[in-house]
Amino acid sequence: MDIADVAQRAGLPASTLRYYEEKGLIAPTGRHGLRRQYDEAVLERLALIGVVRSAGFSLDEIGRLLGERGLDREMLTARAEELDRTITELAALRDSLRHAAACPAPTHRECPSFQQLLRAELDHPVRTRTFPRPAGIARSGERRS
Repeated sequence: MDIADVAQRAGLPASTLRYYEEKGLIAPTGRHGLRRQYDEAVLERLALIGVVRSAGFSLDEIGRLLGERGLDREMLTARAEELDRTITELAALRDSLRHAAACPAPTHRECPSFQQLLRAELDHPVRTRTFPRPAGIARSGERRS
């Protein structure tokens, strides 16, 4: 398949495929004239890259994750554990915000639950936490795909 076929089937611009090649994430099998040629297996690899990007891995991390012996299971396990912690934190935050929105106290300052949320923020600011980014949203210093 040439690069245009892969781009269309994968739903990615050809520039992303060239960038993934530059990063060592995919490799063409050759060229036909000036066009890169790829094996059918590249589509599965691109799907895998999309899945792990959705889990918050950077392209550099994906390069390490997709090692010569297959997926690095330790990296996957560590990310799954990070996601569990993030889900727990976000669920608690969501519940606190819902409570604050429906709280019968006259003001948020008088709501004990909202005050607890504020104290927790002072102890562990959310802005210092990093949450996984959905695919297509680049991290600082990384090209968007």
